[in-house]
Amino acid sequence: MILPMKKISLITMGDKKSQTLKKLRKLGLVQIEISEGSGPRLNELGEQITLLENAVYTVGKIKQTEQKEIELSEALEIASQIASLDDEAKACRTEMVSLETELERLSSWGEIDPEGIKALVSKGVELSLYEMPKGEYKSLPDYVKTVKVASERSSVKFILIGYDRDKGEDFIASLSGYRVELPELSTSEMKKRISELQGRIAATDEKISSYGCYIEGIQGAVRTLEKEIEFETYATGMENEELSSEGVSVAYFKGYAEASEVDALKQAARENSWGLIVEDPTEEDNVPTKLKNNKFVSLIYPLTDFLGTVPGYFEYDISGWFLAFILIFFGIIFGDGGYGLFICAVAAVPILKAVISKKQVNAAFLLVGLFGLSTILWGTLTCTWFGLSPEVLPEWLKSLSVPVISNVYGDKLWQLPWTPEGVGLTTAQNLQIFCFTLALIQLNVAHVMGAVRNRRSLKMLGDIGSVLQLLGIYYLVLSLVVNAEVFSFGLVLGGVPVGTVAIILIAVGFVTSFVFSNYEGSIVKAILSSLTNIVSVLLGVVNLFSDIVSYIRLWAVGLAGAAISATVNELAGPLLGNFMFMILAIILLVFGHGLNMVLNILSVIVHGIRLNTLEFSSHLDMSWSGRKFKPFEE
Repeated sequence: MILPMKKISLITMGDKKSQTLKKLRKLGLVQIEISEGSGPRLNELGEQITLLENAVYTVGKIKQTEQKEIELSEALEIASQIASLDDEAKACRTEMVSLETELERLSSWGEIDPEGIKALVSKGVELSLYEMPKGEYKSLPDYVKTVKVASERSSVKFILIGYDRDKGEDFIASLSGYRVELPELSTSEMKKRISELQGRIAATDEKISSYGCYIEGIQGAVRTLEKEIEFETYATGMENEELSSEGVSVAYFKGYAEASEVDALKQAARENSWGLIVEDPTEEDNVPTKLKNNKFVSLIYPLTDFLGTVPGYFEYDISGWFLAFILIFFGIIFGDGGYGLFICAVAAVPILKAVISKKQVNAAFLLVGLFGLSTILWGTLTCTWFGLSPEVLPEWLKSLSVPVISNVYGDKLWQLPWTPEGVGLTTAQNLQIFCFTLALIQLNVAHVMGAVRNRRSLKMLGDIGSVLQLLGIYYLVLSLVVNAEVFSFGLVLGGVPVGTVAIILIAVGFVTSFVFSNYEGSIVKAILSSLTNIVSVLLGVVNLFSDIVSYIRLWAVGLAGAAISATVNELAGPLLGNFMFMILAIILLVFGHGLNMVLNILSVIVHGIRLNTLEFSSHLDMSWSGRKFKPFEE
């Protein structure tokens, strides 16, 4: 359930802001609605957090087995040392890259000593390096004397050792674009310097790694500073009102608190002489959401936290329905009892560890275990185990399956009492019907919840109209998508014309929804509102059809996964009979089934979760626009 909240306005003396905030933080009851502060202290704290976070990033995942506890001041000092070492390592790497680039540029010239060349030039010996295209090199005049160093596919490297100064001064100047600049260091010195830099980098990295034992302490310091930033933000962002020219002022802020904690807050206000206004929030307020459910339903929280989905305060808490349906969707999408056994085994390891060490079991592992059990159940019902053919499975395992959806009877045609000989449903069609039935149940749950919420208003009839439409469209889907012969519009059961009833349900439901879905105290206004949005209203019927049909994705994705696992078995099967290829077969099985499981996980996220957060939620008019209630606390 979504816990009731109250809107809080608290007033205190301007010179007691810090004192008031400290007491409120100790109480931990109020979420303060101040998002921005100012001042040099905030800037300083931000710089310190950046320093600490960079230190954690620099050290990386290197952690010693025993972490050392450190104070905030020590953490900042260590972070400064790490930053200094990191800067030194970066400078060394930059210089090393520059030297390596220079060596690469001069690699085909052999060993070069720029100081020796400069010494010869100073004594009047003409000596300079050039590289030019072969054609131009061949056309050099005779008065230019060169020594060829290397010849490549399209260019020539050579040393200019002399030329006739009377004839070639201008010509040599024209060759400046081909001249090779001499390095600042000789190639041997550059290699020596690179070796030195590599040593310094290794030593610096080793020093940085030695701080791995302080990682948790630095992370703790980050959390401490984040609390200080929060406090400083509230202290500097709180509104002030001057009461007199003598500097007397009051400070105030707005926030939210749980309705059940208002009495405790009022008591604190009386004890500290705070002004306190408590109001009921309105739909215009951005009220935070706090959920409270039993331990079983709360198992869905790790998943919703991962997705970042929070219902708005005035929306529904569908945690229980979300958990129930995602378990079903997960089992159908994975679809293989063998995969379920593996998932349960993976979840069992951390659960047993926590139980043995008498620690609280992480809810995420319990949720994974439930996913595994759901998959085992579906695999049992359909007789699907590691993609194996039913023929090779034991009889007792086959007997546990439900015949109409079991792979054991995959080719059988299931005839219904009202169908003639030779007309019936295949196993695949039965599975499709199961998926569409899930759609009918889940979408009707949404509209029943809406009807209950609007039970004191005629708007409730709009939800009832949607229920009637869903019932009629469900039969329409069975006829158009599953089997038109079995579910024909001329079908009569027990004297009831089923097809005709379905059409009547759609028509009556549409009219009811048209009149009452937008009801806000006046039927005329409601009808006018529907007429204004007539295109959307008409498309709503189409959307109901498409929403039900969209649940076929569960069957389709499960079918694809089963095909992949069967294909992997077919590829690996012949190799298992040959000892030489057995290892290859095992690798193929592990890789193939592992990849299939990864794809199934993605399918659950893309398809299974979508059905809850889009199709189901849209029928509840949920936008997941909420934010978590986060009280100001120590």
